[in-house]
Amino acid sequence: MKRVNVVYEDDFICCILDHDPFNEGHVMILPKGHFEDVDELDEETANAIMQTSRLLAKAIKTLYKPDGITICQNGGIFSELSHYHMHVVPRYKHQPFADFYLETPLNNEGLKSKLLETRNELVEVIKGILQ
Repeated sequence: MKRVNVVYEDDFICCILDHDPFNEGHVMILPKGHFEDVDELDEETANAIMQTSRLLAKAIKTLYKPDGITICQNGGIFSELSHYHMHVVPRYKHQPFADFYLETPLNNEGLKSKLLETRNELVEVIKGILQ
């Protein structure tokens, strides 16, 4: 059983580190209510997801200084889960994002081994932003 590393939650959403991160700080936003696709989200949940993506982007920029952030959601047959989720992924120059969608495993064992440390760092930065 895999450990879930929660970095933030409120009444509508729970944010966890992706267990197979593209880069350090790769977070998934999941609604607490069950939805499969973006067009099923109610207004409160959709707003909570977008506001949280802004919060996570600020925290990720503070910690990891990425060249950019990609926010994406895969629906229908392209979703690996049967539950809506949005990825917030720090990105760096000269790093092709196509690797995110390949079936080939990522070379990320080092990132996987420090998920708890990454979680703790993000939680502290998020707390500071919210104060």
